[in-house]
Amino acid sequence: MQNNSSSAAAAQLRHGEPAENDVHGHWQRVVGRRSFLKGVGLAGAAALPGSALFASQAFAQSSSITDGDVAILRFLAAAELIESDLWSQYAELGGATGGNPAYIAALQNLDSDMPQYISDNTDDEISHARFINAYLQSKGAQPVNLDAFRTLPSSRATGAKRIGRLTNLRALDVDTSWYTRYRSTRNPDLGASFPQAVTIKNQPAIPLDDADTPPRTKQPVPPRGRRARRMQAIANTAGFHFAMIEQGGSSLYSTMALNASSLEVLRIVVAIGGVETNHFSLWHDKAGNAVAQPLAGVVDPETHLRFPDLNAHGGEATQTNLILPEPAEFIPGLPDVSIVRPTLDQNAGAVAAVRSLTADNLFKGQSAQFFSTVMQLARAADAAVRQAV
Repeated sequence: MQNNSSSAAAAQLRHGEPAENDVHGHWQRVVGRRSFLKGVGLAGAAALPGSALFASQAFAQSSSITDGDVAILRFLAAAELIESDLWSQYAELGGATGGNPAYIAALQNLDSDMPQYISDNTDDEISHARFINAYLQSKGAQPVNLDAFRTLPSSRATGAKRIGRLTNLRALDVDTSWYTRYRSTRNPDLGASFPQAVTIKNQPAIPLDDADTPPRTKQPVPPRGRRARRMQAIANTAGFHFAMIEQGGSSLYSTMALNASSLEVLRIVVAIGGVETNHFSLWHDKAGNAVAQPLAGVVDPETHLRFPDLNAHGGEATQTNLILPEPAEFIPGLPDVSIVRPTLDQNAGAVAAVRSLTADNLFKGQSAQFFSTVMQLARAADAAVRQAV
């Protein structure tokens, strides 16, 4: 079960309170007086202020890149490192060379090519992080390194590496409102809100250990037996989480592009952002298979999460084979248009991205210093203003 302090922190973050100090305070209560860094011999790093974890020359002057551009790229580098960490966990267990046969089989029930897609998505995110950091260095700016925060435990299931992680995929609260949002004619940037397609709370998206989900369990469709149902529910959760992560990236890059000053930085942000949107379209399609026949109706025997048949509801609001964005309101007084949404700072900026991932429980168990550091990067990115260069 999710503890009350964690629930309260996530709820307050969702409602948009001032971020940096609030995050530090809320998550200080979550972690109590423990320091995960001490357990891996990084107590010294934990004691450093967020700004000291990176060189003081973070916002280096350059003839071709502004401080704002550096701030945008540094946050995007952090976001890509976080994505690389979570996708690497998925790939270890369920990718093309993944080591957990039952998890792979359950993912393939969503689509036979899922393992290859997972591996390719992982490679993309790793390449994004490496490129952005290398570009920053080429301009005399400091790259981003989050290695001091790789303190969260790995899955103990067959296939997972026993290394420290930035992210926690073992008890997610997955926001599935993206599913109904992209089928709607309304826009969150204009005040619209959207219901959850499936209510996913405190649910693993990867197998936890071999006792819970034995790696040689058969995964027929529909699943038969407690262990097969448990593994299928975990794989279905992953399918929705994949899309949730990538639609967030699509909005984030679109928003960051609006404030880039250098044409070269704008080119980088737009080019990588297009790949994030491509990822979202892919995973949008696969998630729909978890809530369509013959997989619809799967119930996790541990958490009692149920994946309903969304096609049974009738209408386009939940129809599972509608994966392209419906035209929606964008500029008041003009016709509806098919767009990425949201793309305004309050809903899709860097701080909004951190809040969304925190509410997802992706960082459950992280240190207060981690939240302070990531929020510092996010605030600087959101403060960037386009300049003539």
